[in-house]
Amino acid sequence: MIDPTTGTVDFQRQGMTARITLNRPEKLNAISLEMARRLETIVAECNRDPDIRAVILTGAGTRAFCCGTDVKQLEQFTNAWDFRNREDYCLSVRRIVKPVVCAINGYALGGGLEMALSCDIRIASETARLGAPEIKLGWIGGGGMAAMLSKNAGMSNAALMLMTGDPVDAATARDWHLISEVVAPEALLSRAEELADTIAARAPIAAEHAKINLANAVNMPAVQATQYELDLQAICFATEDAAEGRAAFAEKRQPVFHRR
Repeated sequence: MIDPTTGTVDFQRQGMTARITLNRPEKLNAISLEMARRLETIVAECNRDPDIRAVILTGAGTRAFCCGTDVKQLEQFTNAWDFRNREDYCLSVRRIVKPVVCAINGYALGGGLEMALSCDIRIASETARLGAPEIKLGWIGGGGMAAMLSKNAGMSNAALMLMTGDPVDAATARDWHLISEVVAPEALLSRAEELADTIAARAPIAAEHAKINLANAVNMPAVQATQYELDLQAICFATEDAAEGRAAFAEKRQPVFHRR
């Protein structure tokens, strides 16, 4: 078990939900090499634990969710190839098999925005600012920025963010479908917990297959995506949890799901 009291990425569990907190607020939760490695370890633990059914990803403090890679640590890479093959913390987030709710509590910039876009559901504080500022430093994002921005915000809005490097506020991010909800700063974590708890109460096999289904639906032609969805539905329908759901509906009670 990971010690939740050490390191710069905190890991906590409450019931059937887990919370991953980027805990380096004095550096706007910029991701160090050590944080990237720790996040990879935490993700593996989340995936292994059958009792974890939903995950919250957030940042410590009120100023930032994450401002991406710690630029000062880039000097540790001896060449561009080493940089290209570094630990990819955005990929680590995409490897989480459980549904992930991202609570954006300030700046989500560069790799921080890529991490947020790698989550399933995103909500943001009214103070949030989302941006892709890499162009201001002479490069572009490398964690799926263009693909995820264009799919969510559209080509023109993605180009605006990528080519100017300027951030957008929370209301604009919601209008561009980068986030689902904007809430008061003091309500952000409670709303994230509410969403995670709701998902955790659902049938976990179905919730994880819904995540798989969504991930593939955006990359498949409609005919193949529909067939794939039908196959996933059949898998879920064959579970004990699906039988429990039908029984609970007939008996007018709340279902109790066991991941079987």
